[in-house]
Amino acid sequence: MIDRLEMLIALAREEHFGRAAESLGITQPSLSAGIKQLEAQLGVQLVWRGSRYGGLTPEGQRALDWARRIVGDARTLREEMRAVHRGLSGALRIAVIPTALTVAARLTSDFCTANPGVSVTVLSRSSVEILKMIEDLEADAGITYLDNEPLGRVVTVPLYREAYHLVCPADAPLAARDTVAWADLADLPLCLLTPDMQNRRIVNQMLFEAGVTPQIRVESNSTVILMSHVEQGGWSTILPREIAGFLSAGRAVRSIPIRQGGARHAVGLVAPWREPHTPVLEALIEAARGLAA
Repeated sequence: MIDRLEMLIALAREEHFGRAAESLGITQPSLSAGIKQLEAQLGVQLVWRGSRYGGLTPEGQRALDWARRIVGDARTLREEMRAVHRGLSGALRIAVIPTALTVAARLTSDFCTANPGVSVTVLSRSSVEILKMIEDLEADAGITYLDNEPLGRVVTVPLYREAYHLVCPADAPLAARDTVAWADLADLPLCLLTPDMQNRRIVNQMLFEAGVTPQIRVESNSTVILMSHVEQGGWSTILPREIAGFLSAGRAVRSIPIRQGGARHAVGLVAPWREPHTPVLEALIEAARGLAA
């Protein structure tokens, strides 16, 4: 039954029979047959069908919740049994907000050194995508904001609090300053992350509270693109301190702290609320706690 539950999870995630089958590496007829067999086993209709996928029935949505739990537990069991015989090994998938990639690299570098039998895949994603990937079992863990939007039922390990920097060309009018205020950014041509990124929503709020209507000329979901525009000259961007320092190194740009009052937003590791975790994921959680300490 596990493979059929995985089919249901894939279908709910992709919302398309063909794409779901492709994601599982099977044919569409095999997927359709598997879903029908699952419906027969459970005695209920799980999927609304027409000329195309019509969504899950109420029973299908409830079955999806159970499928995620059962498949997650089955994977945990397999990982735990493998750890008993082979030690800590396997693959770990981590989805990370773009502004936390340097911190993620620090975490995974130390983790891989301590656990040479584990391979790690790090994916850059928005905060909303990270939570969806964890829910759909596409990611084992994520690094995202902990206190700005609802997270749902997850385990969290705070890693750091964001402090924001203005990154501008070395010859820009503000480049000689040691710090700047949000209000100082009113007349700057800015390149910022796209609005689907939680960092952008935070920056928008900061600018709004300072009474600034930003001149946003370029948007991207890549911090590398933003830094490239700054380096070309005439543009400025706003990034958290860690990623700003990393991207500014060796370039003719300045990374200047922005004075900020009040609490700073927390960023940390998030993992599914499940006991026990796989041995590999539990080791990652402990590594994150060590990094935070």
